[in-house]
Amino acid sequence: MNIKYEQTPIKFKGSVFTTLVLYLTSNKINIISYFLTREIKKSPEFFENAPVMINLSLLPKNSNWNKIKDVITSHGLKIIGVVDCYDFYLKDIIQKSGFPIFSNTKSLINEKKNNQKRFHKSIFYKNTIHSGQTIYAKNSDLIITNNVNEGSELISDGNIHVYGKLSGRALAGAHGDNTRRIFCTNLCSELLSISGEYCLMDSIPKNIFNKSAQVIFKNGIVNIKKL
Repeated sequence: MNIKYEQTPIKFKGSVFTTLVLYLTSNKINIISYFLTREIKKSPEFFENAPVMINLSLLPKNSNWNKIKDVITSHGLKIIGVVDCYDFYLKDIIQKSGFPIFSNTKSLINEKKNNQKRFHKSIFYKNTIHSGQTIYAKNSDLIITNNVNEGSELISDGNIHVYGKLSGRALAGAHGDNTRRIFCTNLCSELLSISGEYCLMDSIPKNIFNKSAQVIFKNGIVNIKKL
């Protein structure tokens, strides 16, 4: 085939995406199904057709991948890959079923000290962040002096400041620094995350909803407090 193009019609680029990671500690299908149902009921619109990575680092041996895959997808979740699978037999089955397996994540997120050394000046946005937009502040704090609409996403390796209404997702400490925080003057976010640990909108206390707040990681969980 002889095809001529002045420019190459395809291009590979690196990008930044945030994805939910489902950690499995049991291979009992009824237990997985029960807890998936319980979690999804908290925010069904958020989880509907949500892409997820499956972390198998704590999964017991002799697990049936096909049954696990089926129960996860039956709840409306879309599996996009598997991470931290150390069972070579299971890994072969997963790959034959058409799912990619990603390398160990621990070496990618434990960069707190290195990140602190190479942090840059804060990144500012003064315009409204609209649905579908993703703003990523690499090795920097992110400061928004406007509203962040539902369906948008803020990602920062440092802290996030929103001087406006925060309705979209906000993910601080994206490369593993759990000392980072989120600050905003009107909190109604659909998802808040510090260093990969997250909470959903229904976790925002009623006395803080639509008010000034800060989000921190403390005692192993994401905490939301008044400013």
